[in-house]
Amino acid sequence: MGNADCGAMFKMLILSLLFFSWALSVTCSVTYDHRAIIINGQRRILFSGSIHYPRSTPEMWPELIQRAKEGGLDAIQTYVFWNGHEPSPGKYYFEDRYDLVRFIKLVQQAGLYVHLRIGPYICGEWNFGGFPVWLKYVPGIEFRTDNEPFKAAMEGFTEKIVNMMKAENLFESQGGPIIMSQIENEYGPVEWEIGAPGKAYTQWAGNMAVGLNTGVPWIMCKQDHVPDPIINTCNDFYCDWFKPDKPYKPKMWTELWTGWFTEFGLAVPYRPVEDMAFSVLKFIQNGGSFVNYYMYHGGTNLERTSGGPFIATSYDYDAPLDEYGLPREPKWGHMRDLHRAIKLCEPALVSVDPNVTWLGKNQEAHVFNSQPEACAAFLANYDTEYSVKVTFWNAEYELPPWSISILPDCKKVVFNSARVRIPACASAAAISRIGRISSVPVHFFFCISLQIGAQSSVMKMTPVINGLTWQSYNEEITSAYEKDTVAMNGLYEQVNLTRDSTDYLWYTTDITIDPNEEFLKTGEYPLLIIWSAGHALHVFLNGRLVGTVYGSQKNPKLTYTGNLNLRAGINKLSLLSVSVGLPNVGIHYERWNVGVLGPVTITGLNSGTWNLSTQEWSYKVGLKGEALSLHTLSGSTSVEWAQGPSLVLNQPMQWYKTTFNAIQGNAPLALDMNTMGKGQVWINGRSIGRHWPAYTAHGNCIECSYAGAFDDQKCRANCGEASQRWYHVPRSWLSPTENLLVVFEEMGGDPTNISLVERNVGSVCADIFDGQPSLTNWHTAAKPKAHLWCPPGQKISEIKFASFGNPQGKCGKYSEGSCHAHRSYDIFQKKCIGRQLCNVLVVPEVFGGDPCPGTDKKLSVEAICS
Repeated sequence: MGNADCGAMFKMLILSLLFFSWALSVTCSVTYDHRAIIINGQRRILFSGSIHYPRSTPEMWPELIQRAKEGGLDAIQTYVFWNGHEPSPGKYYFEDRYDLVRFIKLVQQAGLYVHLRIGPYICGEWNFGGFPVWLKYVPGIEFRTDNEPFKAAMEGFTEKIVNMMKAENLFESQGGPIIMSQIENEYGPVEWEIGAPGKAYTQWAGNMAVGLNTGVPWIMCKQDHVPDPIINTCNDFYCDWFKPDKPYKPKMWTELWTGWFTEFGLAVPYRPVEDMAFSVLKFIQNGGSFVNYYMYHGGTNLERTSGGPFIATSYDYDAPLDEYGLPREPKWGHMRDLHRAIKLCEPALVSVDPNVTWLGKNQEAHVFNSQPEACAAFLANYDTEYSVKVTFWNAEYELPPWSISILPDCKKVVFNSARVRIPACASAAAISRIGRISSVPVHFFFCISLQIGAQSSVMKMTPVINGLTWQSYNEEITSAYEKDTVAMNGLYEQVNLTRDSTDYLWYTTDITIDPNEEFLKTGEYPLLIIWSAGHALHVFLNGRLVGTVYGSQKNPKLTYTGNLNLRAGINKLSLLSVSVGLPNVGIHYERWNVGVLGPVTITGLNSGTWNLSTQEWSYKVGLKGEALSLHTLSGSTSVEWAQGPSLVLNQPMQWYKTTFNAIQGNAPLALDMNTMGKGQVWINGRSIGRHWPAYTAHGNCIECSYAGAFDDQKCRANCGEASQRWYHVPRSWLSPTENLLVVFEEMGGDPTNISLVERNVGSVCADIFDGQPSLTNWHTAAKPKAHLWCPPGQKISEIKFASFGNPQGKCGKYSEGSCHAHRSYDIFQKKCIGRQLCNVLVVPEVFGGDPCPGTDKKLSVEAICS
C-alpha cells in the first residue's frame, strides 16, 4: 500500500463483505527484519525527508509536502517541539505553526508516511534543544540521565503526544501514516560520557516508549546499544559502515546530513549533490533500506527559536528544498532520479543480501541476484581523482571518480551518482514490474516530459520594494532608578532572571570617582575588564555606548577590555547582556550559564584594582521598546517617532518602523538587511527572527570538489560577506496594504537601504553526457536530450552559454574547454528563446559534427529566465 492509506483498506473490506458472503482479514502493521521495514507484509526500501513544521508556516506545508513527494520521498520525518507545545507547565499549545496533528494529516493526505521523532530532546539547533526553559527550574532536576524529576516530566510529555496521535488514529496500526517513532535523540555520546546512570536511563526510556503500545517500531538514533525491540540507527554524512546492534534489525539512516547549519560569523556550508548521491548508494549497496535526509526542507528559525548559540535565523541546510520551499537544483532533481533508479532495484534489494566482488584496486561490485525474479548491481569507483573502465559480466563500464552506477537489470546503467543530467521515464515493463512487486504508485514513473528534470539553476533575489520611508525611536539606556528594576548585591545569571522571555538583560551599577584620582590629571583612563558567559555585550558609560564584544558558537564566553573615560563623582556603568539562543547540546547543559558572571574589575586607580563584582547592581529584564510592544501596531503608536531630517541613522539602540503594501504573486519574499548590524525584525507584530549582517563570514571558501570524504568544513561560501543577508518574510503573514515592519538595531545601521526582494530563478542549466544511458533509454539505444525550462511566469530570454565538447565549470560559471562545437549555441537560440521550456537532442550532428572524435563529450548549457 504505497500511499499509506490503510483506512482505504478497511473501506474495501467492508464493501467486500457486502458483496461477497466470505470474510476477508486485513491488518495494518509495521514490523521489521534484517533487510527492511515491513509494512503490511511487504519489505520496503524507504526514502524520507525531514521537514519541521514550526520552521515554516501552515500555508507552506501542502506545497512542501507535495514537492517532497514529487522528489521521490515515501515519508516525512519531523521532531516534536516540546518548548513550543508546553511553554509553561501543563499549558499546551497546538495551533498555527505548532499544529502537529494538522501537519501529519496533510502528510497523510499526500499519501506519504510519517516518522515521528518525539524525543522529546531534539537538539536540532533549536533553542534549548527543544526543552522548555521552565524544565531547568524543576527542583532536583538533571537533564537526560537517571533522574526521577526529569524522567517524570519526559514521560508526561511523551504520553501526551502519543495519546494525541492515538486519539486521531494516526499510527499505522490504526490506519494512519505514522510508521515509526523515536525516543530520545543521539544519546549514545552522552551515555558513554556519564556511564552507569546513562545506561540505566537508556533502558528506562526504551521500556517506557515500548510500553505506550503504539503498534509501530521505536528507534533510537546514534546509539550503539538499545533495549529490544527498539532499532538503533545512524546519523552522519556517511553510514555505509553502520551495523545495527542485533542481526535481526534493519540497517537504517535517520539523518543523512544534506549540508550543515549556518552560524553567524562563519562561512555558509554546502554539500555537493554528487557526494550526497554517492553516500546514499554506498549505504544501499551495503544493505541499507531506510534513508532520511536531514534536512529535506530546513526552513527558518522564526522568532527566537534558534539555539546553539549563534545559529543563524536561516536553517536552509543546503537542503533539496531551500529555505523558501523552492527546489534547489540540481540537488532536488538529481536525488529524485536516484530514488527512481533505486526503486527499479527494490525487488532485488529486499530479497537477497549482496554478493561483493572487487573490479579493480578501488572499484567494487555489489550484486543483488534473486533470479529469475530480479537482479540489480551497483558498480562503485572509490578513487577520488580518476575515471576508470571496469569489466562486469563481460561488459565494459566507465565509472567517474567517487561515484556509483546503478544497473537495475545487472546490465544497463540508469544512473551514476556523479553525472547530473536530465532523465525521463522508465520502460513500460519496468513500470509494470515495480507497480506489481513493490506497490510504488505507477504514476510515480510517468514521463519526465510532463515533470521537472534534473537541471541546475542559479537563484536571484530581485528587489521589489525599495526606498521605504522610515521612522526611528531611541531605546533608552536603563537607569538604576527606573521602574521594574531589581537591586541585588553581586552578579546574577541571565536566564535565571529573564526565563528566556527576551534576549536582553541590563546590569547597572555606580562607580564613584574621587576628584583626586591621578588619571583625571594625566588622561590615562582606567581599564575596565569584564568576564562574561556570553553571548554578546554592549557596554555603556553614562548613557553612551563605549564598546561591544561578542563570542561565537565554539566559544560563546567573552571578555571585554576597554578604557573608561570616567569623570569625578558618580558614573553609571550599564551593561546590556544579549543572548543569541540557548545551548542545544552537551552534557547536562541545563547547568550552562549566560550573562555577566564576572569578575568585573577596573584597574589604574589610585588604590589599585577595584572589583565591582560584589557591589550592588540593578537588573532590568528586556528593553523599554519590548515593554511598550513597539513591534505591534498598537504599541508603535504609543510613542513619538523621529522622521524626515530627524531620522537617526547608524546609531546603536534604535527602533525603526515603516509600512509597505504587499506584492502580488507567489514568489517567496525576503528582506535584504545587508546595511544593518544586529537585532531583531518583526512583520505585523510577528517575529521573523534575529538579524546579524554585521557578523561577516570567515572560513575557507576555496573551490571544493565533490570527490573525497565530506565533512562540514569542506565546502563553504560567503567568506567576507554577511553570514546571512536575506531574511524570509512568510507571505501568509502579510496583509494587502499597510504592513508594519519594525526593526530593533543594537549596533547601528542604515534602514533606508533595506529592501523587500523576491526569490526567483535567474538562469537554468543542463549538463548532458553524450550517449549516457538514463532512466529514459536504459532499455534502448535512444540518445539523451537536454531539457531547459523556466518556472511559470518566466521564459527563456537568452542563451548565456552553450558548449558541446569538454566545457568546464558549473552552472553560472561555465567556460569553454579545449574541445568545443562552434554551432553549440545555434539550436538553443532557435528552439528555446521566448519559450518556457524546450529540449534538444544531444548528438554531434545537432551541433555541427563531432568537435573532437574519439573522446568523451558532454553538453553544458545555461539559459537566462526572465
